[in-house]
Amino acid sequence: MITRLEEFKVLGDHRGQLVALEANKQIPFDVKRVFYIYGTQEGIPRGNHSHYKTKQFLVAVNGSCKVTLDNGKTKETFDLNKPNLGLFQDALIWGTMHDFSSDCVLMVLANEYYDASDYIIDYDKFLEEVRNDS
Repeated sequence: MITRLEEFKVLGDHRGQLVALEANKQIPFDVKRVFYIYGTQEGIPRGNHSHYKTKQFLVAVNGSCKVTLDNGKTKETFDLNKPNLGLFQDALIWGTMHDFSSDCVLMVLANEYYDASDYIIDYDKFLEEVRNDS
């Protein structure tokens, strides 16, 4: 699976903690878009799609959630439960975010601007694309 769980260096002192993320350093691409998810409803997953081109890096900056990534052959679930832990999701990987804590704020950094045509929202279509990409 083309993913990477990364623990970021925490800087700080008696005043508090700081995590710095820089494009093409901790984040393995140029960042073109940042969005965050919060106020999620219990038991309702988010995501459930893939992208043709977009790569993403996910960080639970508050609270926690789980992210299940699927490359069409295997699925792996990751716990994002520390604000200095990030998960890389490559293009053509199906992603589902779930089991959000009530205080979760999930920040997502993306290498592409929003483009509705980049989304694959049908799982069978995703599997077809993955087979064609191999």
